[in-house]
Amino acid sequence: MYDLLVVGAGPYGLSIASHAAAAGLNVRVFGRPMASWRDHMPRGMFLKSEPWASNLSDPEARWRLDVYCAGRGVEARHGRPIPLDMFTEYGLWFARNAAPPVDERTVTRIAPHTGGFDATTEDGETLHGRTVALAVGVLPFVEIPSALRGLSPDLVSHSSHHADLDRFRGRDVTVIGGGQAALETAALLAEQGSRVRVLVRAEELYWNEVPPPWERPWWQSARAPHSGLGPGWRNWFYSERPGLYRRLAEPTRARIAATALGPAGAWWVRERVESGVEVLLGREVTAARATAAGVRLDTETRGGVGTLETEHVIAATGFRATRDRLGLLADDLRTTLVTGADGAPEVGRDFESSYPGLFLAGLITAAGFGPAMRFVHGAGFTAGTLVRGVRRRLRSGPAGWGLDTDRREQAPDPVRS
Repeated sequence: MYDLLVVGAGPYGLSIASHAAAAGLNVRVFGRPMASWRDHMPRGMFLKSEPWASNLSDPEARWRLDVYCAGRGVEARHGRPIPLDMFTEYGLWFARNAAPPVDERTVTRIAPHTGGFDATTEDGETLHGRTVALAVGVLPFVEIPSALRGLSPDLVSHSSHHADLDRFRGRDVTVIGGGQAALETAALLAEQGSRVRVLVRAEELYWNEVPPPWERPWWQSARAPHSGLGPGWRNWFYSERPGLYRRLAEPTRARIAATALGPAGAWWVRERVESGVEVLLGREVTAARATAAGVRLDTETRGGVGTLETEHVIAATGFRATRDRLGLLADDLRTTLVTGADGAPEVGRDFESSYPGLFLAGLITAAGFGPAMRFVHGAGFTAGTLVRGVRRRLRSGPAGWGLDTDRREQAPDPVRS
């Protein structure tokens, strides 16, 4: 029986596996490394995060993005976006060097087992682990507006459904959304010759500013420090102190989750959008239906209603991480998980869910640990903290604290003591 089964081999899963192996745990990690980055983001995209905020995490910080880039004669420099392809290759390099060998099979079911869990793979093999870390990324949580659901994938898709956009060359495409995924997707479509427009619910687009220089006068740094989520003290708190963030009252965390770091485009994509993409602001899609030519969208604006004909709709409308979308968990396991007001499972101080031994990582934990969990930058805090929690759980056994979160927070840490 393994000490830890890590389900998912993206930035969070690989980082957790690296820390677990270094801690001497018998760990098995499943998934195709960097699969969502390799298979669900179009060629030509760039990372929105700064290079120094895009590291996967190993305990000694040896296998950083800047080290990988330097080995290929490229400088990972502040204020210069990193191409998606380079980041993906970096993740594969990290997997080869900093993590235990990855079993590329997909885990299709996690179920309770005496003393731990059963993990069943796509080919029917069942493995046993005392603990499990789910690092399934964002793909299980794709969110498509209700008005578009039910239409054929030939007519409506999500922005994460495309490894490339070649099928849309010369076609009419409407992108829905006002964030980076929508705006960069639209720019790529326009640059390859598609007829493209963006429908945005808000009355204006928001753009991130060019980041301030890395080296600057101390008083400027004191006023707006750099952080993994951008300059400013709020962003610094969200990105650098997620453990303290989790101590905020739940209503405060819910408000921040709904408003912080809202939809915005990166500064480096702005000119590409403004020069080549039609942007329709204040448009809410209320209904959609298939036509002989593609899709007819009904929209509402402050001025009334309207219609729009297009061949294909790409919904760049983000992700909604809830317990009910964790379909690989057996029903009797999933339904026992305590959830917060947003439907996401609650997690304790070390990312353990209300079911002892089941740990969660990534977007699904953003309600508890803040906006950093929506970005690669959160993997470092998560990996170290979660593995300490796994060691604690292995020492205390499956009968541990159960749902008594408050008592658990007051207990001494046997790993540190």
